Amino acid sequence: MSDSCVSASIPSTLVPDVPPRGKGIRFWLILSSLVVSLFLAILESGAIATALPTIVDSLHGTQFLWIPSAYGLTSTALLPLSGGLAEVFGRRPIMLISLFLFAAGSAIGGASQSMNMLIAARAVQGAGAGGIFALSQIILSDLVTLRERGTYSGVFGLTWAAAGGVAPVIGGGLVTPGNWRWLFYLNVPIAAVSFLLVFFFLDLPIPTGTFQEKMKKIDWLGSGIIIASSCACVLAFTWGGTVYPWTSARVMIPLITGLCGIVAFFVYELCFCPCPIVPLSIVSNRTSLSGYLQVFLCSFINVNLLYYLPIYYQACHSASPTGSGVSIFGLTFTIAPTSILTGLSVGLTKQYRPQLWAGWALTAAGVGLLYTLRADTARGASVGFQAVAGVGVGLVYSTGYFPVLAPLPVAQSALALAFYTFLRTLAQVWAVAIGGTILQNGLSARLPESFSAHFESDGASMAYSIIPQIPKLSQPLQDEVRVAYAESISTLWVVLIAVSGLGLLVSLPMNGLPLHDEREPRWEMKEADCGQSGVVGPRPNVERLNLDV
Repeated sequence: MSDSCVSASIPSTLVPDVPPRGKGIRFWLILSSLVVSLFLAILESGAIATALPTIVDSLHGTQFLWIPSAYGLTSTALLPLSGGLAEVFGRRPIMLISLFLFAAGSAIGGASQSMNMLIAARAVQGAGAGGIFALSQIILSDLVTLRERGTYSGVFGLTWAAAGGVAPVIGGGLVTPGNWRWLFYLNVPIAAVSFLLVFFFLDLPIPTGTFQEKMKKIDWLGSGIIIASSCACVLAFTWGGTVYPWTSARVMIPLITGLCGIVAFFVYELCFCPCPIVPLSIVSNRTSLSGYLQVFLCSFINVNLLYYLPIYYQACHSASPTGSGVSIFGLTFTIAPTSILTGLSVGLTKQYRPQLWAGWALTAAGVGLLYTLRADTARGASVGFQAVAGVGVGLVYSTGYFPVLAPLPVAQSALALAFYTFLRTLAQVWAVAIGGTILQNGLSARLPESFSAHFESDGASMAYSIIPQIPKLSQPLQDEVRVAYAESISTLWVVLIAVSGLGLLVSLPMNGLPLHDEREPRWEMKEADCGQSGVVGPRPNVERLNLDV
């Protein structure tokens, strides 16, 4: 079955070519609350990267990977469930719960007195962030049509890029032993403002039915399978090659169990579940499937760049945490304008394939240039290499969900976007774990014995904890350690080059489909609420015609 949509066969009355409608103050307040919430969740995910060495040292910890992984784990595992809950209980209650969890996790994180307490706080934060990631996209899809969304995707792309850009600087600026706690505390009042905006202005319909009836519509079994499977996979990635050998039972058992569980989740969702959170219809056409794969691969690349480029600058160029954040501006502040321009180009041309193809080619070229970095490479050259990769990532990131949604009726947008966001955050979890494993294993093999002999811990704890010690080392040991870091990170760039090539390959089968211009009647606000006069009834859905090939 092909997902080709023959627009010539659809009467013009079913695909109205209307200009974007004006938006009122309520719309812009809602959009502001979404942008602020999304900014916070992204900022918290990225700022921790540059702050990790100081936080680990302050709390006398060793298992540094669990700090970012706990956040990504819970945000990922709960994402499909958040989409289902939003469909059953409504958008506003789930968004408010998500903001509350994020703020509560931030408060606990700031008060943490041990690594275990901080890891638990990050898990609570991540649970809230997962809901924010999913609901921000879902609510936007309720308020604007896919044809209008090119402009607003630029706004969301700018939010992702701006948060990712300032995150390393903010993380680096708050990493003194006493100040790093403000990295968490500052989230609380800002999240409270977002909470109030959502509470007072997000007036979308709430589904009818009793609480018991709604609970029966939730896919609890599928949600339990994916949560347990995600936990098992992250546990294996965190331990593999660092705490335990990859071939040990303590790594292989959770890894195999987790991967089999993910397969079982999809089999159950697609074949047996009466109320699936991932229905077969949203993955059964090649254009949507291509979009899902592309966002997974792009997110994997982007997170590795954001996490491990600062490590390169701190280890090889003796950059401070703040300085390492500034040093990756070549990446983060090319993603921002590229996202805006790309969103505008989709809105004007109604095309998304050329942007995606160009994005993958530039991403591969940029990561290939990063592979040439050595311990003594001039910083200016490395920033230029980042810019090439940043343009490529920006093109893909802001365009990726158009092939996902274009073949689908708007009634399926919420579940499709929840699954889209799930794959994006799942890739982030895998990126942090796999990238960290590559770095750690590389250091274990390359660090001079005269240096590693001073540490009782293994490569896992050394990867971050030894960075503050490098400037204090005598020569030639200092240069040898820097070379070990540079060569270990270059192995990661090789992996990302291959992932970029795979992204280009999976983008080829997608079709160029028209962008529909209807909204889901079940979730449509009154036109007066969006700044229009009068109340207009729901518009008909555009019929999507699929032909066998």
